[in-house]
Amino acid sequence: MKKTTGKMAVLLACICSLLWATAALASSAVGEDGTFNGIRLAGKVRVVEYNPDIKVQVVTSFPDLKVKVVDHFPSEIGEWQFVEYGEDFTIQFVTSFPDIRIKYVTSFPGLP
Repeated sequence: MKKTTGKMAVLLACICSLLWATAALASSAVGEDGTFNGIRLAGKVRVVEYNPDIKVQVVTSFPDLKVKVVDHFPSEIGEWQFVEYGEDFTIQFVTSFPDIRIKYVTSFPGLP
């Protein structure tokens, strides 16, 4: 009986850790309203080398946000217009430890 109880405890612990890991991976840094730390992820964006508002990693799968680059009127979540001044927020492109992960798209920007 003790062997069965011990095996059940180990199995239960494994299942709980898998559920916790899945929940952690499924959570996105971008809120349901399309914001990150109070920054609405739409508008004019300036790329900087230091002290960004958001550190961004470009990925091809499992993004936090799908981004469409536009030339004018970036009003919807995920529509970004890259500018040299007059930005709404700044980003820095990184290859590790990003705040958010983005994927460039040509249509249907926003939350995945």
